[in-house]
Formats: sequence, structure tokens, C-alpha cells
Amino acid sequence: MIESLEPCYELTLDDVQITLLGTAHVSRISVEQVRRAIQRGDYDAIGVELCRSRFNALTDPRVLAQMDLFSVIRQNRVAMVVANLALSAYQQRLADQFGIEPGAEQRIALRLAKERELPILLIDREVGITLKRVAANLNWWKRYTLFAGLLTALVSHNDITEDAVERLKEGDVLEMTFAEFAADQRDLYTPLIAERDQYMAAKLRREIARLQVKRVLVVIGIGHLKGIAQALTQEQSPPAPTLLALEQIPPPSRWPTVLAWTLLLLILGGFIWGFTRDTALGWTLVNTWIVLTGGLAAVGTLIARAHPLTIVAAFFAAPLTTLNPFIAVGMVTVAVELYLRPPNVGDFSRLRADVVQWRGWWHNRVARIFVLFLLSNLGATLGIYIAGFQMIDHLFHVTT
Repeated sequence: MIESLEPCYELTLDDVQITLLGTAHVSRISVEQVRRAIQRGDYDAIGVELCRSRFNALTDPRVLAQMDLFSVIRQNRVAMVVANLALSAYQQRLADQFGIEPGAEQRIALRLAKERELPILLIDREVGITLKRVAANLNWWKRYTLFAGLLTALVSHNDITEDAVERLKEGDVLEMTFAEFAADQRDLYTPLIAERDQYMAAKLRREIARLQVKRVLVVIGIGHLKGIAQALTQEQSPPAPTLLALEQIPPPSRWPTVLAWTLLLLILGGFIWGFTRDTALGWTLVNTWIVLTGGLAAVGTLIARAHPLTIVAAFFAAPLTTLNPFIAVGMVTVAVELYLRPPNVGDFSRLRADVVQWRGWWHNRVARIFVLFLLSNLGATLGIYIAGFQMIDHLFHVTT
């Protein structure tokens, strides 16, 4: 038994001794306890509450520089990247408020394991999968409310409240990041806590069997301690099916696609109806569509402080892309901006620090790409609805 001020469970599964050390993300004591546990214990491996992508971000500063921005946009992963930046911003706020390096207890575990040449077990589920399962557990309104809250968190200068700090000492940093802005925290519990407890227990069992180790120290957040301990002692089935089931990404909802095609058919029907009644009316509808969708997309692009040629591209692309459910104007503006003003290595290296400040989103070329994508699409979307209402108004007055 290790001497620890933090919660600690010791389990024996078959002939393997597992020590679960619960840590608090805002506690210097936790950092010291991790250090003492590894230095005094005779362990064959060290497990940490990290997935591969979070491990890479924590240990390799070159990871962000290898991000393909256009692929992020094309594969519709903007929300996931922004959510990851929100997590980093939240951790940075904790670091600034309490003087603790983000992920300090995980960093010390990784460093000491490397010094002792011990295998490192990355037991957490990929954060991208977790975020997608969170989104699938929310209805569309809660999803967009949560995303809006995350955007606010990225630039907030308010201190973490005392209540939030106390919950964080007993909870999970991912849960706390999102729970601060969720309308109903119960929606977050299953994908962020319960599922990850099961996943980490199964992943730990799989890695222990693969490496054939006998003594393992696992550094996890206090909020996962009881759940993982129960899953380890109660679950007897092979870990592979559990891991596979919890790595499944729920299929996307069909209603956005149905809405997009319905809207497209209504707009095209309006154009056809206008031209069949009067050629001049038809061209009025077309001009209205071009001016409003192109103009508002260009305004959004201008607010994002994009290159002048990108603004021009937004104006000409939006009237066409808004009639194509498979491509957004943001994809065009991002492609043009990346060609005209590609980010440099410094932009990537400063990204996590820059996005903590509001102005950093415009000064950092990587962050500005996300701003550009969101604002140009927002402008085009507003143009669709405003132009649609004006088209109805023109058609109504003609028919009456």
C-alpha cells in the first residue's frame, strides 16, 4: 500500500496487482503524490488517463503544426477542433488561476515512467470519439447551446468559481469543461463518465494482458476512481467487445440533410415559378439571391479579416454553394485564404496560447481560419433565409 493523501485503491486481478491513484486536476498535492508513488513503488508499467491524441498534444509540440487545416474543414471536424481548443483554454485558465501546469500530474507520471523505462498505458478513449458521442446524446438545441458556451469559454477572463473548483477536485476535467455550459449535466454523464469508466477498465485489462505485466500504477482523476474499480472487479467478459462497442460513432442525424434538400427544392421551385410568371420577376429573384447570399457571406468574411481576394471569392461562391448541399462557402473561403496567406510554424506553435485571448483568434492565422469558416458560413446562411423571405414576398405580391 502506498502512502497517499489522495484516494487510492489496490486491486488484485488474477495475479496482477493494480494500484489506482486518484488525482485532482488543481492540486499540487496530487502531483507530489504521483511522484512519490512512482519513486517508491516497484511497478512494471504506468497507466495514465490519456488517449493517443491528448498524449501527443501533451508531449509533442509539433503535433499542431502537422494539422491539415483544409482536411479538418472538409471532413467536418471544425466543432471537434474548437472543442479541443476549449478544453485547452479551460486548462490554461486553471493554470493561470492556481499556478499549476495543465496536466501536471499526467506529465510527471509520463516523465518518471520514461526515466525508468517503464511501459506507458494510454487507457482513455480518443477524445474525438468521446466528443461525438457527447453530441449524439444531446438534442440539436442543447448541442448548439453547448457549442456557443464553449466558444464563450475560449475567450472568458473570469476566474473559475469556487464551486467549480470543488467539483473539479472530485470530478473530471472533460466533464467540467462541458458541464459549465450544458443545460442539463445528466446528458453528459453517460458519454463523459460512465462510458469512459468502462472503457478505461477494459483498455487497462487488454494492455495488461498484452504486455504481461504484474504490477501497474494507474493515474486517473478522482471522478473515475470508483467507476473503474467497480468495472475491473465486476466485468469478467473479454475486453475487446466492450472497447469496440464504446468506440462506435453514432450515425449522424438525417434531418439536417432532409432540411437542406427541402430548402433547395423550395428555392429552385421559387425561381421556376418566378420565371414562368414573368421573366423580369425571375431575374429579380435571382438578383435578390445573389446580392443577399453573396453579400452577407462577404460581410462575414470581412469581419474575419480575410484577404480582399477571399472576400471577393465569398461573394461569388456563396450564391452557388448555397444551392449545393454538399459544399459550404466556408470551404471555398478557407481554400482561398490558405493559398493566399498560409499559416506558418509560429502560428501553430502559438495557437493554444493565442486562443485564450479574444484578439488572438484574429491575429493567429490558424485560429482565423476557423473564424473565417464559421463567419462566412453564418453570413451565407443568413442570406438564405433573408433572401427566401424576400422571394416569397415578391412572389406573393405578384400572385395577389
